[in-house]
Amino acid sequence: MHAIIKTNKGEMKVEFYDKDAPKTVANFVKLAKEGYYDGLKFHRVLPDFVIQGGCPNTREGAKGMPGTGGPGYSIDCETKGENQYHDRGVLSMAHAGRNTGGSQFFVCHSRNNTSHLDGVHTCFGKVIEGVDVVDDIRQNDDILSITVQD
Repeated sequence: MHAIIKTNKGEMKVEFYDKDAPKTVANFVKLAKEGYYDGLKFHRVLPDFVIQGGCPNTREGAKGMPGTGGPGYSIDCETKGENQYHDRGVLSMAHAGRNTGGSQFFVCHSRNNTSHLDGVHTCFGKVIEGVDVVDDIRQNDDILSITVQD
């Protein structure tokens, strides 16, 4: 299973780690298919670290503080499987503490500053095409859509 994350800076093709993080992948896929991510922004961009998006408070007209929102529920972390290694292009679930993730995700710029995330945040996919787009994303750039290809 793959997804295309379409942004105002280009497209990223993602391959999911459905065997290593099945519940996290299923949650992301569900939200993507519902159009949850369409029109949200990358609210956190830290050079040589990550780009982060998926907060509903970044939607046009939203009232909450960007970076603090979610889908209204939490999912458990899945950090024991294979591929739990934060490297360039890896998608991982953002959270505010163990088992508090929901919709926010991040994509790693590189391995340089991300090893401390291993075993803490769930890696659930990797950008396999268009990884250069990660470098072009700036704070408040748009997630136009996320399309899942079964």
